[in-house]
Amino acid sequence: MTPVTPAFTDAEAHTRETFLALMWAMSYPGRVHTLPTPDDDTLAAFQAIGDTLLDLEVSYYTPDAVLNRHLQRTTSRFLEPSQAGYLFFPSVGEDHIAELAQAKLGTMLYPDESATLILGCTFDGTPITLTGPGVNGTAPITVGSLPAAVWDWREKTRRYPLGWDIILVAGNQVIGIPRSTSIEMG
Repeated sequence: MTPVTPAFTDAEAHTRETFLALMWAMSYPGRVHTLPTPDDDTLAAFQAIGDTLLDLEVSYYTPDAVLNRHLQRTTSRFLEPSQAGYLFFPSVGEDHIAELAQAKLGTMLYPDESATLILGCTFDGTPITLTGPGVNGTAPITVGSLPAAVWDWREKTRRYPLGWDIILVAGNQVIGIPRSTSIEMG
């Protein structure tokens, strides 16, 4: 007799596909991966990422009221940027730099307690070259709609194994930049 395995519900399948896209994005920095959400709906992408990463054992912060209402359903705790494990910014302006600068960097004893930044952007604009684990040589990307201060602050505070993991989101596409990845602007 062939064992019967239960089928995924639509929500489970959606979350699984999102998880796989995020996993591969963080495993291969600089490669674009597609989420199972509408092409141009960045909010839906952020909601899918939240549904995938958040549960009652982790915390998050977002300045976006609409996204916050959705993320509250995950049973994750909403905390200040200095305490949250995940920071969701569907759009990033100069006025958000102070909040981003508060993000946890981890400690030498617990580097895994650093924050993951999920940042809305476009994949055009400033050329950036990535190097490090998961990158075969170099990985050139272009990123727009993010203030230069985001990259400046990341480089000032990155002391591997400390630092932020970053997930860039443009529409339904993501690029992962783990804290182990070096960036060069221009």
